[in-house]
Amino acid sequence: MSRKISGMAVIVTGGARGIGRATAERLARLGASVAIGDLDADLAATVAAPFGDRVVSERLDVTDPASWRDFLAAVSELGPWDALINNAGIMPLGSLLKEPDQITRTIFDVNVFGMINGTKAVAPGMVDRGHGHIVNVASAVGRLAVANGATYSASKFAVVGFSEAMRAELAPDGVDVTLILPTVVQTELSAGVPAAKGVKPVTAEDVAKVIESALRKPRAELWVPRWVQGPTKFTQALPRRVTAVLDRLSDAGKVLSRADPAAREAYEERARRNAG
Repeated sequence: MSRKISGMAVIVTGGARGIGRATAERLARLGASVAIGDLDADLAATVAAPFGDRVVSERLDVTDPASWRDFLAAVSELGPWDALINNAGIMPLGSLLKEPDQITRTIFDVNVFGMINGTKAVAPGMVDRGHGHIVNVASAVGRLAVANGATYSASKFAVVGFSEAMRAELAPDGVDVTLILPTVVQTELSAGVPAAKGVKPVTAEDVAKVIESALRKPRAELWVPRWVQGPTKFTQALPRRVTAVLDRLSDAGKVLSRADPAAREAYEERARRNAG
């Protein structure tokens, strides 16, 4: 049976930009109550403003458990929570050998510990009520690692493992866990990153639609675009020497290495400044 979005109470992290913003706006238009958490409190407030009392925003540092407690207290009037969209993430790119230690730590703090902190903060209430849904936004590179984004790939592999473990852990308590794996999405985070051959770039709204579909009918894993999942898992099942040949024939493993530094300059500066 399909679940109704109208009437749901949903938290969206990283909701001021990109996938998070598209998701928050889409769910709000469908009648959900949405709490937007983001480091950029001012921008988050502009996203929430058109929707009146059904959408609220507060500053949230997903890496800090105390910030989670403050955030949940501030938005408690919209709860109890039916769904948590763990979306906040950063993607500084470059050679691992030249990556500052602070950037390495921050990628994991935001992309992995941010998701763990959110789950620890919100899931207990879902378990107590016997229902709820956690949607973790990972990346295709959480299944298929690529060069020039080693730490980012590693963080998204961690998100995949965490999601699969939590699905098994929370299922007996009536809480669903869905993993979302987008390819290159046309947002600031992926500025200057080309799409792989044969894969049309997707938009933040495309991902938001898939998140909506997951909330309506929970599934374990959804890719964006969805057709990429089959070929990717098929090639991963092949012998390593075969996949190496296929990799040389395609450019999927080179998309991050071919990112345009000039196009990424503004995003990289902001991401690295926040890591400082």
